[in-house]
Amino acid sequence: MSLPGLLRPARRPRGWVAPGPAPAGDQGRPELRPGPDEDLCYLSGDWRLFQKRRGHRWSVDDLVTAHAASEQLEHLRAHGPIEALDLGCGLGSVLLMVAWRAPDCSITGVEAQPERAAMARRSIGFNGVTARCRVIDGDLRTLELGARFGLITGTPPYFPLGTGTQTDAEHINACRFEHRGGVEAYLATAERHLAAHGRFVMCAASLEDQRVLESETRLRPTNVRHLVPREGKAALVTVWTFAFDAPTEPARDQLTVRDGHGQWTEPFRAVRTAMGMPTAPPDR
Repeated sequence: MSLPGLLRPARRPRGWVAPGPAPAGDQGRPELRPGPDEDLCYLSGDWRLFQKRRGHRWSVDDLVTAHAASEQLEHLRAHGPIEALDLGCGLGSVLLMVAWRAPDCSITGVEAQPERAAMARRSIGFNGVTARCRVIDGDLRTLELGARFGLITGTPPYFPLGTGTQTDAEHINACRFEHRGGVEAYLATAERHLAAHGRFVMCAASLEDQRVLESETRLRPTNVRHLVPREGKAALVTVWTFAFDAPTEPARDQLTVRDGHGQWTEPFRAVRTAMGMPTAPPDR
């Protein structure tokens, strides 16, 4: 049974005003409204994202990846206009958060699942950035764009094949399991497409840290950030920043999302502020 389309309402603390550019909205186009089993949720500022009401949805991992990528903008702007590439862009959450943060950035997303690529294009249209954002259909493992990008982002599936139970939903399996390659494939594609001065930001399962370090690539980490869901817990994912000209030892830090009482930490609130999101729960 299908669920009705949901135009998700804003849930914000009193007095909070969304920063950044306003979205274009649906512009009278039916395809820019949520269809059955979809919701149009908030992302950065007043920008929105189409996603399934049931299934794989955007998450805090996407947020911290986009934030880590945005930390590279000042360095990249010193080398001219920023052309970015998002590998396995899915619904386009990282792509759009970076685009919101960097209005001078043009971004190409690559996605192998046609349905998810189509949803990402609709989100691009709703937010009014079709002039500088696009999504192409394709498998990143065979990608050859014949261009170099200053910024590349990617979030490989967190689980190797055979390490968990898959569902009947193909789009969920492809997001979670390495049906089209893991960290090695993302690093190899990034190496082929990264500009000499560029940065590659990759979010991967922390269980794969050693595998990342042992990958055969000329890219080397400049920063390693461990994401801890709650104080006292182990890191679940690691956000890596790579470059060709990395120092011998990368900078290392940790971002804890919630403290021991379940409240957002100050460092995580700072991430939300930078990415145009409220830092307090909505008023009831």
